[in-house]
Amino acid sequence: MDFDYDLFVIGGGSGGVRAARIAASEYGATVALAEEYRMGGTCVIRGCVPKKLMVFASAYPAAMEEARAYGWQARCEGFDWQGFRSTLHAELDRLEGVYTRNAKNAGVTLHHQRAHLVDPHTVALADGSRYRARHILIATGGTPWVPEEFRHLGAMTSNEIFLVEELPKSILIVGGGFIACEFACILQGLGVEVAQYYRGAQILRGFDDDLRSHVAAEMAAQGIGLQVDTDLVDMERLEDGRFAVTDTRGARREFDQVLFATGRTPMTQGLGLEEAGVKLADSGAVIVDEWSQTNIPSIFAVGDVTDRINLTPVAIREGHAFADTVFGGRKRAVDHSLVASAVFTRPEAGTVGLTEAEARDRGPVSIYMTTFRPMQSAFASGQSRVMMKLVCDRDNDKVLGCHIVAPGAGELIQIAAIAIGMGATKADFDRTIAVHPTMSEEIVLLRTPVRQD
Repeated sequence: MDFDYDLFVIGGGSGGVRAARIAASEYGATVALAEEYRMGGTCVIRGCVPKKLMVFASAYPAAMEEARAYGWQARCEGFDWQGFRSTLHAELDRLEGVYTRNAKNAGVTLHHQRAHLVDPHTVALADGSRYRARHILIATGGTPWVPEEFRHLGAMTSNEIFLVEELPKSILIVGGGFIACEFACILQGLGVEVAQYYRGAQILRGFDDDLRSHVAAEMAAQGIGLQVDTDLVDMERLEDGRFAVTDTRGARREFDQVLFATGRTPMTQGLGLEEAGVKLADSGAVIVDEWSQTNIPSIFAVGDVTDRINLTPVAIREGHAFADTVFGGRKRAVDHSLVASAVFTRPEAGTVGLTEAEARDRGPVSIYMTTFRPMQSAFASGQSRVMMKLVCDRDNDKVLGCHIVAPGAGELIQIAAIAIGMGATKADFDRTIAVHPTMSEEIVLLRTPVRQD
C-alpha cells in the first residue's frame, strides 16, 4: 500500500508538534501536520502563555503597595490595557513563528487548514486535497464549554479574554475550576470588579480540601465576590450591551461582561473519527490505551483530546512517547500517576500527589500542615497567609502528597515533585537542613502531625 506520509498529525499544539518533530528529525519519518487556526495551540495562543503574562501584569499593583512599606515612593498610575495587549500579541506572534520554524526545520510539511479523516489511513483537507498516511495522530486539544441556553448571548470564554478591545469595569466569572479562579485573580488585580459564581460547595474540585479552602479565603480577602453554591438561572443581554443575570439565590445583578469558565470539551466534532471507526467516550474524548493508540491500529491521539490529564507538559510527554514508540522502536508509555500542577491564583497554589481524602481511602495517614504570614508581606503589614501541607502514609512514612499555597508555589512544587517521585519519606524531609530565611524552609520543619489516623 502506497502512503504519502509515514505520519499525518491533525493539530498544531504542543503535543502534536512535539510528536511531529521527533518523528521527523530523530527518526527520519515523513511527516505532515494540519492546523486550522494558529501554530502553538491553546497553550501558546489562548492559554498558559498569555494567561501567565497577564498574571505577571496583575501582580504589580500589590507589589507597588508593598514597595511603599519598604521605603519606595512607588505607585501605579493606571493600567494601559491596549499597550499591554499590543506587546502581548507581538509575543504570541513571535512564539507562533518559533513553533512554525521548528516544525519546518525538523522536516515537517505544514498545512494551514482544517483536516478530517476519510478512513483509517486517509486525511482530507479543507481545500479538497487528500493524503494517505501510515499513521494518523489526533492532537486537536479541547475547547471551552458554555451551557447551551446561554451560548447565543455573546458572553466570553478564556479564548476571547485576550482579544477584548478594553477591559470591562465589572465582570461575572461563572465556574470554580482553575481557569475561573485564575482569571478572577488576574482581572481583580487589573482593576476590574469581579464576582464569581460556582455551583459547587467549594472551588477547585479535585484539589486537596485544605488547599481549596485556603485559596478561597485569600481570594475573598482580595475583594473577589466569590459565591459558592450559586449558579445562573437566567441571563439576558441589555440594550447597552451589558448583562443582567439572575442566580439560584434569586438575586439579579448587572455586569459589563460575563466569562464562562465552566469546563472544556475535547475537540472531536467534525473530524470524521466515528466514521473511521474510532471509539469515543461520552464526553467526546478519544479513547486510547497506554500507548496513546485507539481501537483503530493506525490512529493515535495525545493531549487534551484524550481527556486524561489536560496539561501542556503531559501532552508534550505523550507526543514524544508516541514518536519513540511508533517510529523509534522504543516502546514507552507515559506515567500519569504523579503529575505536579499549579494554579496561578494570588497567591499561587501548587500540588503533587494524593490529596488527604485520596490518601485516607488507601489507609492510615499522618497530616503535617502549617499556615503563616511570609516575612516579605508581613513586614508590609500584609495579611495574606501561606499554607504548606504534607500527606504521609502513617505506616511507612512515605510522602504521598504535597500541597502549597504561597507566592511562587508553582516553582516550589516542581522541586517537591522530584523528591516525592523518588519515594521520599517524611524522615528524608526532616533531615534536610532548612534554607533560612525562606518560606520553603517550613516544608522541612513540619515536626508534629496535625491529624493522624
